[in-house]
Amino acid sequence: MDYKQTLNLPKTGFPMQGKLPEREPATLTRWQEHDLYGALQKARAASPAFILHDGPPYANGKIHIGHAVNKVLKDIVNKSKLSEGFRVPYVPGWDCHGLPIEIQVEKELGRPDEKVSAQAFRNACRAYAEGQIVGQRQDFERLGIIGDWGNPYLTMHFQAEANILRELGRLTVSGQVVRGAKPVHWCVDCGSALAEAEVEYQDRSDPSIDVAFVVADAPDLSQRLGLAEPIEASVVIWTTTPWTLPANQAVALHPEYTYVLLRSGNRHLILAADLAESALARYGHPEAEVLAEFAGVTLEGLRLKHPFLDYEVPVILGRHVTLEAGTGCVHTAPAHGADDYEASRRYHLPVDSPVLGNGRFQDELPLGLGGITVQEANERIPELLRGRNALLHFEKIRHSYPHCWRHKTPLLFRATPQWFISMSANDLREKAIGAIEATRWIPDWGKDRITGMVHQRPDWCISRQRAWGVPVAIFSCTRCGEPLRDADTFERIARAVETGGVDAWFNHPDSDFLPADARCSGCGHDHFHKVTDILDVWFDSGCTHAFVLEQRPELHSPADLYLEGSDQHRGWFQSSLLESVASRGRAPYRAVLTHGFTVDGEGRKMSKSVGNVIAPQTIIDRYGADILRLWVASEDYRSEIPISDTILQQLGDSYRRIRNTARYMLGNTHDFNPATDALPTADLLEMDRWMLARTALLQEEIRAAYSEYQFLRVQQRLHHFCSVELGGLYLDVLKDRLYTTPAASRARRSAQTVLWQILEAMVVWMAPILSFTAEEIWDGMGNRPFSSVFFAQYPEIPLPADSEVLMGRWERLGQLRDAVNAALEPLRQEKKIGSGLDAEVALYANSEWHEFLAPLGEELRFFLLSSACALRPYEERQEGCDDALPGIAIQVRPSDGQKCARCWHRRPDIGLHAGHPDICDRCVENLALPGETREFC
Repeated sequence: MDYKQTLNLPKTGFPMQGKLPEREPATLTRWQEHDLYGALQKARAASPAFILHDGPPYANGKIHIGHAVNKVLKDIVNKSKLSEGFRVPYVPGWDCHGLPIEIQVEKELGRPDEKVSAQAFRNACRAYAEGQIVGQRQDFERLGIIGDWGNPYLTMHFQAEANILRELGRLTVSGQVVRGAKPVHWCVDCGSALAEAEVEYQDRSDPSIDVAFVVADAPDLSQRLGLAEPIEASVVIWTTTPWTLPANQAVALHPEYTYVLLRSGNRHLILAADLAESALARYGHPEAEVLAEFAGVTLEGLRLKHPFLDYEVPVILGRHVTLEAGTGCVHTAPAHGADDYEASRRYHLPVDSPVLGNGRFQDELPLGLGGITVQEANERIPELLRGRNALLHFEKIRHSYPHCWRHKTPLLFRATPQWFISMSANDLREKAIGAIEATRWIPDWGKDRITGMVHQRPDWCISRQRAWGVPVAIFSCTRCGEPLRDADTFERIARAVETGGVDAWFNHPDSDFLPADARCSGCGHDHFHKVTDILDVWFDSGCTHAFVLEQRPELHSPADLYLEGSDQHRGWFQSSLLESVASRGRAPYRAVLTHGFTVDGEGRKMSKSVGNVIAPQTIIDRYGADILRLWVASEDYRSEIPISDTILQQLGDSYRRIRNTARYMLGNTHDFNPATDALPTADLLEMDRWMLARTALLQEEIRAAYSEYQFLRVQQRLHHFCSVELGGLYLDVLKDRLYTTPAASRARRSAQTVLWQILEAMVVWMAPILSFTAEEIWDGMGNRPFSSVFFAQYPEIPLPADSEVLMGRWERLGQLRDAVNAALEPLRQEKKIGSGLDAEVALYANSEWHEFLAPLGEELRFFLLSSACALRPYEERQEGCDDALPGIAIQVRPSDGQKCARCWHRRPDIGLHAGHPDICDRCVENLALPGETREFC
């Protein structure tokens, strides 16, 4: 007889090899053709909603590995919520305005109003963004991301642009939007002001100089310090931006710090007492005589001579002055520093800058400074100072300096007329910090990070001097500059933009928007100027809660979760927070999750110049999207996320373990119908009841891990379950019963009942991470009530009545099995046996162990995967047979029995049945129902 015909061999359409790059596109096509997303929304129409609001990526260039991490994390969250029974609408979006797109279009068409009209330029920008979105959308969908890809939100949709302007109007009417000539980060290459989120810091070399400001009125100084006679002295400042000295308007001292008047060589210098020693060492005159000691407040109002221009400046007081470095006397140029600006306001100092938007000084500036760049001024000004005996020290230092995030070029901090969202108006700063406190931050350090940023941030500059974007659609008074704060005017503008896009603002006459009786609320003037700046793109995306969450009926506001990279604490998280708090008095989100950035396997930042960039498209083509998704789940996203070919190959091994475990269970349930063949929980064999209980408990662990966004924990538990609890024990022991007992016997149906329930649970557990694989398994299972695994929720796994007892028993049995395997290993190494079925085991057990193991009887050998197992009194153990566990000793030897052709056990009863000369009596019994009796394993 061909005994293989009697074995229950796997029969399944689920492929043995993954071949994910080849198979995944077919699954994706099916999802698209059957509108999986739409079907899910209809199926869950009555369910409570979970809203993860998509932070919009920029519509420019191919997606990179950071995009993939972000979108996969979002998809894992959304699909885990589907498993919990939520309705999960996910509306992806794109940020479409701004400079990167302008730069690309300029390369082809030139600047607007030079070779091409502004309107034609904007049209070209729109067309370019649309083309970029098509490519990015295809790449995102290939990752297996389920969402409303046919109806995303775009910041350049007319409806979106109109609602962005409604938000601008809301803030303007409430007094939150103000105009001022405040210092802002200015990029010469952009020709525009930049937002805080568009600034990155890099080390660079700059001149570090100490400069003497001579006291203009020596008698006044002598009187203040109680000196016997007038002394020509100098207040010494330190700066790393010599180019800002032409804009100097004051020198700031801390009112409470101690300052000293020193005689050093032939000079009299005024410095902070705590910094005097280090400063004098720089000047090469460490020895000095202290002539007077006084508080900074003593010198308030003292007049000083500018070191090379013909005017005087006052000493002012400021608590921003520190003793960290320098001299304790701070050069103050209100047009070029935030602290300088705030300090100067108290003293009504001019906020004048001789630096133009192109980074050059005004032509009329004297002393050879007119028309030169600030970089050239950094070299020219120290020479001017040296010629006037005002330069005490010069050196080059490396320090952190703000750079443009796009051009990577150094920025100027420069006062220009701009529009701002005031952080003090309507107590915005305090309200924003309160909203941060009311939000859940994951990880929790995110709260402290964004709180510190909001505490320190200046007013939000929302105007840009560019062409492509939503306009700052404000009418400002031609007399005083105050904006027209009229809600009806903003609504008329918004309606026009809703119909014709942003061109409506630029093309319509003012009379289409302005009321006939418009008057400035500040000065009563009746003439207004149409602002032609565009809005900061961070304002665009910061308004998405208003024009997406509140406008799409399937969504709600606030969102349940925002999820982005850690850089968005100063970007989208913050701009959304400030806009929402200013307009609605609350945050736009209930929780915020932050992930880190990708690095290579050695922890280095991804860089094209280094050659360590790995594109997601390359990973998908080589390994498949599920391997990329598994990588995202396998790393601690809260910190840096390493990736390399080695890491991906290791994950391939992990993936195959999970896939092959599922394939094994599918193959052994191919003839099982849960509706007709499943056994009641009470009728299951003990090992099956134990594994069912273990599965039920593990499902609660996995649900909790998903709920807490601990995806690494999910991946670890899933892999451990497949490789250790299933592959290392349960499935290993189960093979004999599945392959040798009759197809419809209780022993086999008990195993199949639990295999089916495990597989049904496991496919739901893995679906958020291994989406394509889970869908294939679901298809292979058959007898499913839904067409896709994503309609399924966590199954109800029955918990056996004796679960607690089983857990304790099987922990102990597992220890015994590990000890027996350890005892068999030397025989394997010596090639005396192949598998455990080539061996016989003797257990010498004390009374406690004997009482525990005796009821297992003949099934003990099946559990230990040996051909024979004898249970003997502990006292009979032989010499050299040491305790493997307290109270039990193990002896193993190769079996000399003949191998059964059917079950491969070596048994003495092979050939006793004349009709089956090659198999054991147990196998003869199992050739027909009811087969052997099993209770344990």
